[in-house]
Amino acid sequence: MKNFRQFLFKGNVIDLAVAVVIGAAFGAVVTSFVKDLLTPVIGAIGGQPDFSGLFFTVNGSRFNYGNFVNSLLSFILVGAGVYFFVVVPMSRMNARYKQQETATKPATRKCPECFSDIPSEATRCAYCTTDLKGSDKFLKTG
Repeated sequence: MKNFRQFLFKGNVIDLAVAVVIGAAFGAVVTSFVKDLLTPVIGAIGGQPDFSGLFFTVNGSRFNYGNFVNSLLSFILVGAGVYFFVVVPMSRMNARYKQQETATKPATRKCPECFSDIPSEATRCAYCTTDLKGSDKFLKTG
């Protein structure tokens, strides 16, 4: 029982549970957005907002392709809604954050051996030839 409790209270399990709940709530919002706002717009433009009544019959078998068209249209609209209202704004926000992060990163740092200024990305000091890779003491900025 102790191991089970530890499993349940690990950070990853809690994070996953929160993500599932938030994902379900967000899915309901996106579905409502598509069903209540985007589909009527398409219906106003195309003349038919619901395709579920479309079918054809072959040898007495009824093929309800209208339901498939509704599902496909819903999938495309949900994908477009998620892309334009979540992915694009998050990408822009991440790009802005990365710009700020690179703007605050110093261009030079001090060599821990000879204390000369060297580029931040350097892996070897140009003055004393100290190897700057692989040690935490070499990651200090100056």
